[in-house]
Amino acid sequence: MSSSAIELRLRGLWYRQQLALALIPLLPLSWLFRLIVCLRHGLYRCGVLRSYRLPVPVIVIGNLTVGGSGKTPLVLWLVERLHEQGWRPGIISRGYGGVAKGVQAVAHDSSSAVVGDEPLLLARRSRVPVFVARDRVVAGQALLSAHPECNVIISDDGLQHYRMQRSVEIAVFDARGAGNARMLPAGPLREPLLRLSKATAVVWNALPKTQALIMAPAQMARATLALPQFTMRLVAQRFFSLSDVQVRCTADDLRGKRLYAMAGIGDPSRFFAQLAALELEFKAYPFPDHHDYCPADLAFADDGLLLMTEKDAVKCASLTAREAWVLPVDAQIVAAPDGQSLLDIILEKINGRTLA
Repeated sequence: MSSSAIELRLRGLWYRQQLALALIPLLPLSWLFRLIVCLRHGLYRCGVLRSYRLPVPVIVIGNLTVGGSGKTPLVLWLVERLHEQGWRPGIISRGYGGVAKGVQAVAHDSSSAVVGDEPLLLARRSRVPVFVARDRVVAGQALLSAHPECNVIISDDGLQHYRMQRSVEIAVFDARGAGNARMLPAGPLREPLLRLSKATAVVWNALPKTQALIMAPAQMARATLALPQFTMRLVAQRFFSLSDVQVRCTADDLRGKRLYAMAGIGDPSRFFAQLAALELEFKAYPFPDHHDYCPADLAFADDGLLLMTEKDAVKCASLTAREAWVLPVDAQIVAAPDGQSLLDIILEKINGRTLA
C-alpha cells in the first residue's frame, strides 16, 4: 500500500465518532502527545517561552485538526470584508509543503514547491502581500517592513503558534468535526478540544443540515457552548481552464463528457459533492492534503477531461497537456441565529481589546 493510500486510510479511521480498533495501539502515543502539547502551552502562559506582539492587530484563522478544513476561502473572504471597511490587510503563512528557507514574499509566479500551495493561491486571489516563514513572527515583521501600509495581518493557520500574540482567533471545522476527538496519532486533534474556549469564534464549513451531526460529540458541545458560531458555505463559480485562466465554461458545457475529478484537500469529498451538486457525472480520485503531484498522478485522465480544485491547480499547471478545468469557490458566512455578524465580532476585537 502506498504512503498516500495509508494516509487516506488513517484519516478515514480518525473521522469516526467511535475509536476504531486499529487505532487503539496508538493511544499511548496520543496521551504522550497531549502531555507535550499541554506542557508547551503552559510554558508560554507562565512566560518561560516568550511570545511577541506585532505592531498591528493579528487575526489567526486556524483549526484544531490536522489537514484542511476550509481556512483558505475564509481568509479570502476576510481580506475582502476588511478592504471594504478601509483596512489594508496582509497575509502570513508557514508555507506548508514548500521548501523555502527563512522568510519569503509570495509572488503570482512563485513556485508552489517553494512557497507552498495555499500561500500561492492566496497571493493570486487576494491581491494583498503574502509572506511565508516557519516563524510567523518573522514573517509578519518582514511583511510590515516591506509593506508599511498594511495595518492588519491575517495568519493562515497558526492557532498553535503561541510565539505570535494575536487579537482574534477563528477556529474552523468542516463537516467531519473533531472525528473521534482523540489527539494525534490516534485521532486528528493537534490540541485538546477545551482549547476552543480561548477562541473568538468557531466557523463550520458545512451545510446547516449537518450541524446537528457535527455537534454530537459531548466534548465539542461543551467546549463551544459559549462561543459565537457561524456556518460557512462555499459557492462554486464558473470553471476556468488550467492552461488559461481567462477561458471559462459552465457545468452545462461539461455535461455528457468523460470527466475525472481529483482533489488533494483536507476532505476531498467536499469537492466531489460540489461537482455532484452541479449535476456532473465523473470518476473521483482523492489524494492526501498538500499532495506533491507528479505527471503519473494525472495519467488516469488520458481519455477525458480533468476537473480539480484551485489548490490543486497551482501545482498541476505544468504537469499535463490534457484539457483540464478548475472550479474556484467563494465563501459566504451565514449570520448567527441571534443576528451576530462574524465581521462585527472581528472588528470589535481589532479595534479594541486583545485576547489574553
